[in-house]
Amino acid sequence: MVGGEIIGLMGMLLLVSSWVPQTIETIRTKQCPLNFRFILIYVTASTLLTIYSYIIGDWIFLMLNALAAFQSAVNLYVKVRYG
Repeated sequence: MVGGEIIGLMGMLLLVSSWVPQTIETIRTKQCPLNFRFILIYVTASTLLTIYSYIIGDWIFLMLNALAAFQSAVNLYVKVRYG
């Protein structure tokens, strides 16, 4: 692994881990305090960036955006399902 990839991997892990407490709390309480439009835009943006990362072959950003899209999609699902 090249030095730049290690830095990118560390950044990816930190950024993705920042969503974990919110996602766990959302699942546990079945309530999402985040703004609906924010979550919708975030899911859409992360999904588009996942596709772009795949196209350019950047696996770090592919994983980052795929995991961010998944975690924000969980929050979006709870927001829509449980109000």
